Amino acid sequence: MTFSLTALKTGALLVCLAILGGCAAPKGYDYTAFLESKPASILVLPPVNQSPDVKASYSLYSQVTLPLSEAGYYVMPVGVVDETFKQNGLMNAEEVRQASPQKLREIFGADSVLYLDVTEYGSSYKIISSEVAVTASAKLVDLRNGKLLWEGTARASSAEQQQNNGGGLVGMLIVALVDQVVNTLSDRGHEIAGITSIRLLSSNTHNGILPGPRARPDAAR
Repeated sequence: MTFSLTALKTGALLVCLAILGGCAAPKGYDYTAFLESKPASILVLPPVNQSPDVKASYSLYSQVTLPLSEAGYYVMPVGVVDETFKQNGLMNAEEVRQASPQKLREIFGADSVLYLDVTEYGSSYKIISSEVAVTASAKLVDLRNGKLLWEGTARASSAEQQQNNGGGLVGMLIVALVDQVVNTLSDRGHEIAGITSIRLLSSNTHNGILPGPRARPDAAR
């Protein structure tokens, strides 16, 4: 069986297109609703903890103000927000999440609300390695109309900085055991949660939150 030169060229072109299609750039986030809303202030609710570690929620909660403020938003003081909920009988993050956007807007007067979930927090021992990881997701909702403005997920891990310096299997086991003890005693999860919050809520990350009205000029996209 023979093929014409035209057929061969066509086949080669199709292969090239398939390869280029597989290497296409990641799809950008649709910021249409965000740009229409233009929120200036954010109410951050206590994160719902889906991890086994009871420290996860407030560890992340205590570190979300910095990246959001640097992104150019006024953030309702999280300590005051948390105490307000408790004074009104809402003692945990799950109960707080049931409050309607209208009620939150009425009480706090913010333009938007940020819902957070912690799905991974703390250390895990994996025979030849020990890792401390924190994964969190966020959703930003307009309190004036209930529209979803933005959502994202981020993860940080101590394993990103770990290097195998040799020593064989025994050495790796010893290092992993020592790391596990240190991670547990020092609560490195709090440190990693800070990195996760920056990756999740900074305005200079891919598909991240947009810069707010108080953002520095160099933070604009």
